[in-house]
Amino acid sequence: MRENLERIGRFDPQRALERIPKSVKRFSEQDARKNKELERFQNSFRPQHTRLITVKDQLAGCVALGPHEDDWLLEHFYIAPQFQGHGLGSLALSSLMTQADQAQKTITLSVLQQSDAARFYERHGFHKTGEDEWDIYYARMPVISRES
Repeated sequence: MRENLERIGRFDPQRALERIPKSVKRFSEQDARKNKELERFQNSFRPQHTRLITVKDQLAGCVALGPHEDDWLLEHFYIAPQFQGHGLGSLALSSLMTQADQAQKTITLSVLQQSDAARFYERHGFHKTGEDEWDIYYARMPVISRES
């Protein structure tokens, strides 16, 4: 993702640090005090809603999908570079969408402005609901089953 942000002139090292959960990277107490934004991110990290994606016992990525208001929020969706381009992301997202359809839940998410991820979500039926300086917001309504 850093390469994409640098390409469009939007890479911000401080913001990148904000997105790293404490369980993944440890910082000294002094660094943590200096970085209030990192603390804010760490406080919002919900490991109970995070699922690992594995391929032949190798960690290939992770997703974090959990409740947010009346919807489900797709907070994180990462596929390791060596596993990208082979349909794994589409397979994982399709599984999440099936679960959301069964629960009759809308999935909401955000992507960085000018991110390649926007096209991925649009291809999978997500519709833009808004944007701000940094992010574009998307939602996908559940498909209603016609079974009687």
